[in-house]
Amino acid sequence: MFSIGVTSAAYIAASILFILSLGGLSNQESAKRAVWYGIVGMAIAVIATVFGPGVYNIFLILIAVAVGAFAGYYVAGRVQMTEMPQLVAALHSFVGLAAVFIGLNADIMLTSVLDMKAAGIAMGEAELTGFGERLWHKDAVEIAILKVEVFLGIFIGAVTFTGSVIAFGKLAGKVDGKPKQLPGGHILNAAALAACVVLGLMYMTGSGIWTMVLVTLIAGFIGWHLIMGIGGADMPVVVSMLNSYSGWAAAAIGFTLGNDLLIVTGALVGSSGAILSYIMCRAMNRKFVNVILGGFGGSSGPAADIEGEMIAIEADGVAAALNDADSVIIVPGYGMAVAQAQQAVSELTRKLRAAGKEVRFAIHPVAGRLPGHMNVLLAEAKVPYDIVLEMDEINEDFPETDVAIVIGSNDIVNPAAQDDPNSPIAGMPVLEVWKSKQVFVSKRGQGTGYSGIENPLFFKDNTRMFYGDAKASLDRLLPMID
Repeated sequence: MFSIGVTSAAYIAASILFILSLGGLSNQESAKRAVWYGIVGMAIAVIATVFGPGVYNIFLILIAVAVGAFAGYYVAGRVQMTEMPQLVAALHSFVGLAAVFIGLNADIMLTSVLDMKAAGIAMGEAELTGFGERLWHKDAVEIAILKVEVFLGIFIGAVTFTGSVIAFGKLAGKVDGKPKQLPGGHILNAAALAACVVLGLMYMTGSGIWTMVLVTLIAGFIGWHLIMGIGGADMPVVVSMLNSYSGWAAAAIGFTLGNDLLIVTGALVGSSGAILSYIMCRAMNRKFVNVILGGFGGSSGPAADIEGEMIAIEADGVAAALNDADSVIIVPGYGMAVAQAQQAVSELTRKLRAAGKEVRFAIHPVAGRLPGHMNVLLAEAKVPYDIVLEMDEINEDFPETDVAIVIGSNDIVNPAAQDDPNSPIAGMPVLEVWKSKQVFVSKRGQGTGYSGIENPLFFKDNTRMFYGDAKASLDRLLPMID
């Protein structure tokens, strides 16, 4: 067993590694090293906690750790990159559920300790260890603070759990991606929140665990209703927001358990997730408060009529335009991930650059269904970092671009965001690909895509639709590139 000093030192080391990991993830070239910082930090944290002071039944804990580690390794190994957003949402749900269970267990133990004290049982007779022993020495003020921590942990955890389950369902296509709310909408959410606050006050003034069970159920409803009210086009923000919720739930439980590392880690995750959500909201011209409340993403009136028709083109036509072009911008989206076409895109890039053409990638902040989704796919395919640019860095270059190729994107290249005030994405900054001399859109069919929003780009005079699976289409195209 480690001493308190060794455990504290290990926690400090783990915290530093987590901070270095977050800092390194801001740059593609340092991201791999940053991931290893996180892995080592988590290993230190687990070992220091399991073998730290006041921990008993270590054999059972080690079995649970081994089972969980194997399950995580097995599931993550089977998950494709296209399913990574679903996996992240699922993992957030586990954090929320753990927070609920720990909170309820903490209340059960607190009740037992208070009952023993009321019965006049001495500390030695109670034979308490670990968390129970710490509860025994708490005074009235500390117990009141503990109850606040339990309430917050259970409330945030329940919201995170059900919200993450719905996010998983929407990302996996098992739940309709369109925003849906029960009659009453935000008023219903506000009433549920008020009920949770009342139950929390009752719990803090002596009511039993039944209040926290009700809080779990009501908060679970809030999480379900909030995420159901958010449209599919906004799911990248939802994933980031739920990441923040899971961090705050972990921090609240860290206070309950008296675990400093859990507090620090939860605060890091919660604050970084909140900052990322705010940045993404600005990139989408959304109000952060609206994201927190849910139910945004609906239109304010009928969408504008679209004139023209979609004109298809075959691989030889796309190849001819690329061979004649001097500058090319590629815009990847979730369709590229689904088709696993990143390697074909990388080969197309290599051939075009070998022919002396300027090739760059334009990445929208919410491309794909997870923050940084496209950057990870392109890095996996060995696309050079220096030609992968963010929207703000490249948007002004489209008018001077000969060819823009859109691969599996919809909302992030939709001109309705600028032209149609009634569009669900009105005001959202988008990649202005339609300003290029020629635009080719690689798309499986004429559908509206995940969000269900029609895209006028597909009907413009300088746009041609390159139909088919993205990987198969690029494989037909590659031999024709000089």
